[in-house]
Amino acid sequence: MMHRATSFLPSFGPARLLTLLCLLLGLTARAEEVKSPNGQLTLNFDLQGGVPTYRLRYKGREVIKTSKLGLELKKTTSLQSGFAQTDKQTRSFDETWTPVWGESKTIRNHYNELAVTLTQAETQRTMRIRFRVFDDGLGFRYEFPRQPKLDYFTIKEERTEFALAGDHKAFWLPGDYDTQEYSTVTSKLSEVRGLMKSAVTGNASQTTFSPTGLQTPLMLKSADGLYINIHEAALIDYSCMHLELDDKTMVLTSHLTPDAVGDKGLIQTPANSPWRTVIVSDKAGDILLSKLVLNLNEPTKFKDVSWIKPVKYVGVWWEMITGKSTWSYTNMDNIKLDSVDYRKVKPNGTHGANNAHVKEYIDFAAQHGFDAVLVEGWNTGWEDWFGKHKDYVFDFVTPYPDFDVQELNRYAQSKNVRIIMHHETSGSVRNYERHLDSAFQFMNKYGYNAVKTGYVGDIVPLGHHHYDQWLINHYNFVLEKAAQHHIMVNGHEAVRPTGLARTYPNLIGNEAARGTEYESFGGNNADHTTILPFTRLIGGPMDYTPGIFQTKVSAYNPQNTSFVHSTLARQLALYVTMYSPLQMAADLPETYNQHLDAFQFIKDVAVDWDDTKVLEAEPGDYITYARKAKGKSSWFIGSTCDEQGRTSAIDLSFLEPGKKYVATIYADAPDAHYEKNPQAYQIRKQTVTRKTKLTQRCAPGGGYAISLVEAGR
Repeated sequence: MMHRATSFLPSFGPARLLTLLCLLLGLTARAEEVKSPNGQLTLNFDLQGGVPTYRLRYKGREVIKTSKLGLELKKTTSLQSGFAQTDKQTRSFDETWTPVWGESKTIRNHYNELAVTLTQAETQRTMRIRFRVFDDGLGFRYEFPRQPKLDYFTIKEERTEFALAGDHKAFWLPGDYDTQEYSTVTSKLSEVRGLMKSAVTGNASQTTFSPTGLQTPLMLKSADGLYINIHEAALIDYSCMHLELDDKTMVLTSHLTPDAVGDKGLIQTPANSPWRTVIVSDKAGDILLSKLVLNLNEPTKFKDVSWIKPVKYVGVWWEMITGKSTWSYTNMDNIKLDSVDYRKVKPNGTHGANNAHVKEYIDFAAQHGFDAVLVEGWNTGWEDWFGKHKDYVFDFVTPYPDFDVQELNRYAQSKNVRIIMHHETSGSVRNYERHLDSAFQFMNKYGYNAVKTGYVGDIVPLGHHHYDQWLINHYNFVLEKAAQHHIMVNGHEAVRPTGLARTYPNLIGNEAARGTEYESFGGNNADHTTILPFTRLIGGPMDYTPGIFQTKVSAYNPQNTSFVHSTLARQLALYVTMYSPLQMAADLPETYNQHLDAFQFIKDVAVDWDDTKVLEAEPGDYITYARKAKGKSSWFIGSTCDEQGRTSAIDLSFLEPGKKYVATIYADAPDAHYEKNPQAYQIRKQTVTRKTKLTQRCAPGGGYAISLVEAGR
């Protein structure tokens, strides 16, 4: 027996011994469990036959059924199975931090954590899965420590599952690799496949559209009243996640944006994936108030944040969107872009960014206390920015002859107003990166401290997508480079936010959804602004550009028959319901001058807040917020509703005891209607206290806005 044993043992090398050990551990592994600090959410982790799985319950109700975790790799053994648990760590964490700007003065970051280390016997590779369970949801990510057997790898696909407990009501967008600028579709998950074709008609940019591919944030409501939101946090050096729906089993599986050759991610260890997030509550308002996505991001990278300030602005923009004026200085038939001297060509007579006109906007901003003026179309190259010269048409430093950079900035500074720079890249990312240093130096020289970037069109180099890993790295590179020059960034057509504004608070705005500009391109659905806070705004604020008072676009351009699908009163409400530290009064000064009584709310409303309450909410139907201005006693209320209209019951118990407030109520008139009579509004005042109960009607497609100023102030 001894002789047989001696001859047998040497056949086990280190790899075989590790394999045996992992198999034994796998057979005896027990499920791990971690609860939220309040005990209402329960996360279970388990290895089932070597496959990592998780499960999430809320108050004993199934949110995510047992779901698989892992990644499929290219040309090597995948990280999906054959694992044993070789370590676990748990901890509790509780801190309160102060955002540079935000919806509340402080944010609590409180969670219980489980980190399980998994070893794959066949490859001797290690992967860690870290779970954080908050009172309002779950975040988890993959971590890849530095190790000899896993240094570089290519992701073929991430295979994270979200197995839902039913055929939920969903508020969804098609899973496009290049745009989020769709109208949200509201349907059962089982109806997605049948509705996808109509959802993408006229706006699809993905080469091959999946009939069940969905974007995040994905908002869901179960039949028994659970509100569930699925998204991601801290998207850095990784491809943006979409969700592929199995409409037979109601399982959502992660689907990463491919790069130009179809790869989903090039990873060098040590590395982490973004966090996958699930926010859950039986109250819709809790979803809106969740700070889970922000909390899963790292604290700010900047020691000095004094240069980052919320901004309220006007701009030379809506007139170009409607077609009243143009971005370009001349017509294409007047020039050859490779040899043009703009001083010698004939102007088209409709160029918006000219000296006299920009000064009019500066005067208006100064008169009404606005911080800045955005000017688009100031720089050469707009005549052919979609044409054959796309790869080098903009240099971001050369103005048209009728735009005097030095004089306009001198004039703006004399009025205590800033001009906001505009960098439209036309999707030519390499060109932008070549010019980035000189462009930011130019901004510093002439007094600009904020830039609106744009990425309209196909990405150059061709084959890349707006949401692939290479573009994600580009957007973050721009933020870091801008910070070196103390420049704030408002990114348009970039990836949807994932809470990175905590780490990079100079990311003061984003578009990444269907904004107000579409009111000039056929219109947004009347329920659009009752959904965006539950979807797009989960990851961060949106530069929605509200405040359109002239709802007939033809008033500016007779050839444009679009109209704004909103009452004027709701346009005021959006300054409260569509949170952003960067808020634009988007209409033209001459229109505001006709409605200065309503315009007063835009002047008064804050852009930075100490406190936020959700007074009532139901996705797709209505939302009513109350927010307290930063460092002041004033509160502002905004409410937006769908095409049905409704009546709100407003409880003011959030007001300070013992104090009286003057409430100025900007409301839809009795005959207001977003299609039939959108400009009908009423303004009234009354004294209120925290004991006051208000009742306020919202017209179809309407809303209301209320300022609450402490009496005597």
